[in-house]
Amino acid sequence: MSKTISKDIPLAEITLRRYEKPYNLQKRELIRKLCLSIGLLQPGDSRDIIVDIFHVLIQTKKPIDLDDLQKKVVEFRKKQKLPLNGIAHSNVRRQVRRLKELFLIEKRQDGYRIAENDDLINIFENKIEKYYLNSITERVKEYFKAIK
Repeated sequence: MSKTISKDIPLAEITLRRYEKPYNLQKRELIRKLCLSIGLLQPGDSRDIIVDIFHVLIQTKKPIDLDDLQKKVVEFRKKQKLPLNGIAHSNVRRQVRRLKELFLIEKRQDGYRIAENDDLINIFENKIEKYYLNSITERVKEYFKAIK
């Protein structure tokens, strides 16, 4: 009988993957590859509703509430002839939370939008690369240094 002493729960985590250069891809496929690249989507995952949620948020220039976001995602998936898997309100809310936790979107009193209406590359460089990723790598370095 094994006994669990403690659970190791990370304070922060990010998955990064490298794919081929983004040539000749349509917008949805670009967003899908970005989601794969930053760990929001797993390779081979057929449940890709996060791609369409992110797509709608990128296309929508003003804040949007969850109900309208869900409706637009359903419309988009129907237009693209994609299955309506994962469109439950609870799942949309969960995927929005994941985008928010990665600093890509923000909640305002009038709804969700791309963080500060900024360009995605600026969000990546300033929030993910310089802040989030740096804090993770600095902590990993502390573990390396602690092992003597």
